[in-house]
Amino acid sequence: MFILDAHLDLSMNAMEWNRDLRNDVPTLRHLEKGMTDKPDRERATVSFPDLRRGNIGIVVATQIARFVKPGSIIPGWNSPEQAWAQTQGQLTWYKSMEEAGEMTQITDKKSLLKHYDLWNDGTPNDKKPIGYILSLEGADSIVDISYLEKAYNYGLRAIGPAHYGPGRYANGTDATGKMNQNGIDLLKEMERLNIILDATHLCDDAFWQAFDHFNGAVWASHNNCRALVDHNRQYSDEMIKALISRGAVIGGAFDAWMMVPNWQRGISQPKEMNCSLETGFRHMDHICQLAGNANHIGIGSDLDGAFGTEQCPYDLDTIADLQKLVLIFKNHGYSDEDLKKIFHQNWIDFLVKNWD
Repeated sequence: MFILDAHLDLSMNAMEWNRDLRNDVPTLRHLEKGMTDKPDRERATVSFPDLRRGNIGIVVATQIARFVKPGSIIPGWNSPEQAWAQTQGQLTWYKSMEEAGEMTQITDKKSLLKHYDLWNDGTPNDKKPIGYILSLEGADSIVDISYLEKAYNYGLRAIGPAHYGPGRYANGTDATGKMNQNGIDLLKEMERLNIILDATHLCDDAFWQAFDHFNGAVWASHNNCRALVDHNRQYSDEMIKALISRGAVIGGAFDAWMMVPNWQRGISQPKEMNCSLETGFRHMDHICQLAGNANHIGIGSDLDGAFGTEQCPYDLDTIADLQKLVLIFKNHGYSDEDLKKIFHQNWIDFLVKNWD
């Protein structure tokens, strides 16, 4: 099954974790043997060879750099300009991977369909470039609104205005409060440029406010269900229904603390907590039951989003194991047509509808 994964922090892993993603996952783990500076050392799950092995030929790949005020317990950069510079370094890495033949940027309907056809032409995919759609996770690095058009011109096609905590444009996970005028201005400029609003991480206040002020395309790249794991990071049924009403696609995420209740980071273990790919299916199936169809879910794995195998389904060793989900959905009665929708077609149809 061809898979489109709508959320991977590839440049963060390359630039901050210092992983050369051209190596396969076993090599990445070997190179990190004995390292302890990050909680997921020796436990990587994502690499270019493993994406290809899993037939994951298109990804939504992020830039990410948070601005934080002095004394913040959340890591980040001390000025928006520094955060912008970090995202530009990440952009340079993506461009260097294009030059190396490892990746190719997708920015419009034509390049999307051309790349999809390439990956589904019946020839081996082990040497084909990974297609990537550029997204910004958290808008803090947009120094001012004028920077948004610069970003669009280098290929940015989706923005999540918030990440964790309070943000310059919107408040995110574990924060509360509505957007100020600059957040509304950001949404209006995104709408003008036809940049997708990624509702992921918006706090409840900002989520509903954004729906009132943004008339463009909305998706949720990586989100699970509050009905199954009661935390503000997740979406309530009411929020999920609002997304469905806007034609959104919601990507199922595979970060264990979002999948099972009462997860304690750094303490809980996937096997002990019975966190499996089947658990991820239950979140995605819950959205399908609310929608009455399989038209609004997809994969947004978030794998290696500052966690590894210590905090993901116990039956997933590398990202290639997302293929196991196909059989899980099939065993629960989903049709072959539904499977295509879930694993790639919903995202592609969304983009074809909303892109020139």
